[in-house]
Amino acid sequence: MSHGDDIDARFAELMEQFDQGDRRRMQAAATKAASKASRQRHPSVRGHRRRRAWLAVWSVVAIVTVAGVMVTLQPDWLGAASLEATGPVPEETAPVRMGPPSDGEGAAEGTAEGTVEASATPTVAQTPAGPFAGSPAEQYADGEAGLVLPKAKAMGGLSKKQVAAGIDRVRELLAAAHLDRPTLMGGKPKAFMKLLDPAQRAWFTEHLDRRKGDQARRWVTSFAPKTAELVTDVIKVHGKSSLAAFKDQAGRRGVKIKTNFLFVYAIQRPGQPHTSTRLIAHDIGEVLLYANDVRWLRLWNNGGVTGARCDAKDGFVHPAYVDSVPDEEQRKGRDKPRIDPYDLDRERHPGECRKASRV
Repeated sequence: MSHGDDIDARFAELMEQFDQGDRRRMQAAATKAASKASRQRHPSVRGHRRRRAWLAVWSVVAIVTVAGVMVTLQPDWLGAASLEATGPVPEETAPVRMGPPSDGEGAAEGTAEGTVEASATPTVAQTPAGPFAGSPAEQYADGEAGLVLPKAKAMGGLSKKQVAAGIDRVRELLAAAHLDRPTLMGGKPKAFMKLLDPAQRAWFTEHLDRRKGDQARRWVTSFAPKTAELVTDVIKVHGKSSLAAFKDQAGRRGVKIKTNFLFVYAIQRPGQPHTSTRLIAHDIGEVLLYANDVRWLRLWNNGGVTGARCDAKDGFVHPAYVDSVPDEEQRKGRDKPRIDPYDLDRERHPGECRKASRV
């Protein structure tokens, strides 16, 4: 396919996402912008070459305009991504493309379900009220202040002091998994690893960043290297937790801590403020406390990520910007019901790539 045909196909694909009224408004804006660009064309372009240049300029400007409007009209393009999905994942620091890119026990469970500068809609970084304005996250606590856990009490064969120590460890694990800066930026999650029970730490170390099979990296929020930077040092946190006694299949008693927390990040491509957006990690977990000071992660980071690509399987979070190359896995879930990523109790669909109603 020629370069011109590829641009036309991409434009048609984008236009299909909007209703007739939206199309008329975007086409009018694109025509106006293209007309202005055509008046500045190089004088050496003549005849059919001039007409072809005009068509190319119109198509490119139209795509840029549509991408800008998408930020306002289609926020659900940032969907929840499944880390089990397959497919090539481009490095998001590369230029925006108009075509396809060239080139068991102890295992916690976890699934994860381009803005253009021409847009007249302020990005999250440019919003005077802050990057979380207009979203539920605006009312959430900042950082660790949002990690509210139950008060300790003696139960399940553990003393109040033992339960308190377990609760403190769970709070530290949550912070290390989702708030630790080196981990967020794709580094080795050392803060998280040292908090694990020795047996689980061994499993985690063995499975960290493996090319195939189980990916321990999914236990934490780590942006794929070179794909994102924080717009602000503030990370919004909101959630709930519970405490209950239990007895396992071997007859051992203990205390179960259930966690359900949202972590909302304001991010952008490195050095590109016009791409700023929000990304939401949902950590659903379950930690078992035993009298012998064993804290076992039975379930961890199992709520998914909204605002991430669906075609990544390396355990890292790959942000989905509105000008990113197409995500075929996300396209498959286009007709499925949208999710509200801020709903702590929403119905979950593990392994599916779902669109979000808002970010």
